Amino acid sequence: MAIAHAILVSLIECPASGYDLGKRFESSVGFFWKATHQQIYRELTKLEEQGWISAEVIAQENRPDKKLYSVTEVGKQQLIEWMVQPGEPIPIKDDLLVKIFAGYLAPKETILAELQRHRQLHQERLKTYQDIEDEFFQNPQSLSQANKFHYLTLRKGIGYEMDWMTWCDEAIELLKSE
Repeated sequence: MAIAHAILVSLIECPASGYDLGKRFESSVGFFWKATHQQIYRELTKLEEQGWISAEVIAQENRPDKKLYSVTEVGKQQLIEWMVQPGEPIPIKDDLLVKIFAGYLAPKETILAELQRHRQLHQERLKTYQDIEDEFFQNPQSLSQANKFHYLTLRKGIGYEMDWMTWCDEAIELLKSE
């Protein structure tokens, strides 16, 4: 997936300024696709040049003019074409797993501390996802079609974080048993 598709997905339901899009990214698509504000602004320029999005300039007092971006029909068609293409699983790229693979070279206490730190980080992210689930998805069967897809994405995130925590627990237990 390219950042372009993540931006189109973020804009498809509601137009946004670059700033608002960056904020929206942090609380939705950003959970599984990272992009800096600089990357987002750079990509918005490219998408506008390609005709995938358009910008409405809104004059503001005592501030620079604001651009409100929305997906064009061409952009929507590009997004649909991308969505119907088969996707490939992405290989795992994780620093912690590389460290663990050669963990015998480092002091065991260092590796255990890193595992505990990662477990805590995954627990915090899990709590965030569970809070979102509790607030917005209490009755999945009654959700709109669009929100069912949002819910399914959230459920994958919950499972992902739970799996990491389980693995961290197993690794910590195994290494402590030596």
